[in-house]
Amino acid sequence: MAATLRKHFRQPELHRLMTNARMFPVTARVDLQQALEDLISEHCVVRHQSGIQAGYAYQTFTFSMLSMDRDRAAILGPLEHEDVDVGEAVPVVCLKSTVWLCDQGRRKIALLLTPVLGHGQITGWQVEVAEMPGKDASRKPGIEILSQLEQAINQARSYRGKVISLQKSDDYSGKVGSVRVHKLRSVARDEVILPAPTLKLLEQNVTEFIQKRDRLKSLGMSIKKGLLFYGPPGTGKTHTIHYLASQLAEHTTLLITAEQVGMLDEYMQLARLMQPAMIVLEDVDLIARTRTSMRNPCEEGLLNKLLNEMDGLREDAALLFVLTTNRPEDLESALASRPGRIDQAIEFPLPDEEGRRKLVKLYAGSLQIPDDVVSVIVRKTSRASAAFIKELMRRAAQVMLRQDRSRKLNLQDVESALDEMLFSGGSLNAKLLGGAATE
Repeated sequence: MAATLRKHFRQPELHRLMTNARMFPVTARVDLQQALEDLISEHCVVRHQSGIQAGYAYQTFTFSMLSMDRDRAAILGPLEHEDVDVGEAVPVVCLKSTVWLCDQGRRKIALLLTPVLGHGQITGWQVEVAEMPGKDASRKPGIEILSQLEQAINQARSYRGKVISLQKSDDYSGKVGSVRVHKLRSVARDEVILPAPTLKLLEQNVTEFIQKRDRLKSLGMSIKKGLLFYGPPGTGKTHTIHYLASQLAEHTTLLITAEQVGMLDEYMQLARLMQPAMIVLEDVDLIARTRTSMRNPCEEGLLNKLLNEMDGLREDAALLFVLTTNRPEDLESALASRPGRIDQAIEFPLPDEEGRRKLVKLYAGSLQIPDDVVSVIVRKTSRASAAFIKELMRRAAQVMLRQDRSRKLNLQDVESALDEMLFSGGSLNAKLLGGAATE
């Protein structure tokens, strides 16, 4: 590799090379790849491109390493590629360690793309630019190229408007390993069966708030908002989040589980870059329960990290926090009782009679259910969750198919399904299905 560099720069003394590097997070890999391709095709004439191989691949490649003549130094190799999913029909093909030797006008430059390695794990991606010093000794090499790359990456085109989460690396460092794109089922407005007060609060605090964001900003008002969805399990909190994600097409949705709070710094960095964004943290009580019930300082540290990130946001950050919990009484008051962190709590209660009737028809699919059977189901599920009713319709359909009938559900099918769900499986099964309190 050293000989190839000498030939390109027409300079036997590679120690005279000036270099400048910029590191980018793992989450920027696809945007970095596309930005590099655009920049090189528009501004450079490529004289040579190849992959890089090395005897020791436990540290980040640099031009200093490529300039060595010693044994087992980096050598030229074939271009290596890797598919990266960005939620489209076809994945983006990204290069691994690659060097470009280019002409940029009268200047000769070299570009090096390589993973940033820490303890053998990829923690980011680095672009390094090398060139020989010119007449202006104060000029930093490649500064224009690196600035253009950064501007392109800041647009975050690859994941914008999608539903994503961060995946940890394979080691125990807690560092980000990759980005996962979630393909959630689209939920229509008429599939959100909730009491009128709940729907009204959702409309005012999400739909209307987002529509009025620009006008609020012009009045000097904060355009970030924190919502808390609370209620028994299976009452539609996650279902509503899926609805919001499918309706807020211009928003990027970031899904954070309780175990991923250690990556909150990376999530918030990504959210600021992707705004407008919706940040979802389900089962927040797992990390934000009252301090008196915490077992060790690590748990309190996670809570403080969450509070600090929510407090540290600028007032003009177009971010919507949606936190969910089944146990609102267990939440730390510093989160639940302070405006500016949680601006509105929205209750998701067990469905009322009208709601249960709508849920039966929604989850019946193409089944034919007589009105008298629907009325029985509504009466017998007086304190059941939406999730229980959904499973009840599937079990009843299974009973019907077991008898080699199709489409038309009768009362015996429903009774058999209820018996299986509430009694045959024991009290634990009924509790798990959200139907322990049904008639």
